[in-house]
Amino acid sequence: MSEIGDAAGAASSRPDEAGDHPPGAIRRPAPWPRATYVSKSDMVTDALRELIIGRRLSPGTPLRQRDLAEQFDVSYTPVREALRRLESEGLVVSDVHRGATVARTESEELEENYRILAALEALAGSLAVSKMTDGDLAEIEALYRQVAACGPDEDQLAELNRQFHFRLYECARSPMLLLLLRLLWRSFPHGPQAGRSHEESVGQHAQLVAALKSRNEKEVAAIIRHHVLGSIEFLP
Repeated sequence: MSEIGDAAGAASSRPDEAGDHPPGAIRRPAPWPRATYVSKSDMVTDALRELIIGRRLSPGTPLRQRDLAEQFDVSYTPVREALRRLESEGLVVSDVHRGATVARTESEELEENYRILAALEALAGSLAVSKMTDGDLAEIEALYRQVAACGPDEDQLAELNRQFHFRLYECARSPMLLLLLRLLWRSFPHGPQAGRSHEESVGQHAQLVAALKSRNEKEVAAIIRHHVLGSIEFLP
């Protein structure tokens, strides 16, 4: 007999709690409490949501369907449905090539980009020291002075700041490094130095120009790294 049939049979043979009934009376058993049905996709969705919100699955963690199906002892279908639901909630992101991963907040993504940018810009600055000419250095210093002369709200400030940085990185004479830096700069909606005061930025640029003039590779790399990583504290 099926589970539903068993339950129905048990219910019909259950004594009425109200006692005996007159002959011919319809005996109505007390209703059984209804069990709440939870689908496999609901179960997987709820479990993954709890793991993500509870930070037990860190941002960027891959969510492989095969591994999840084995972990929850279900087929791929409930897993796919769960991932679709969590993606609609903004907790999961899907990529054609990488598959599903735990979503990152904008701040987390930008912080990672800053750390990569700091490493690459420090490398470019270090390489530039031994390769730049006196003419290169003069152009970099001229751009520094233009940035310093700008007011913090002037429209041309962001572009002049970009020119200052990239004129230095061009001196590394590495097309691939320059390409990677350009791609990273584009990942920042308002530029990588958004949030920092103009005065502080100019002061750090002055330190950088002085280190370039003394041809000190380690100091140049350290100043650039500090300059870029300092922007992380201004993330929302």
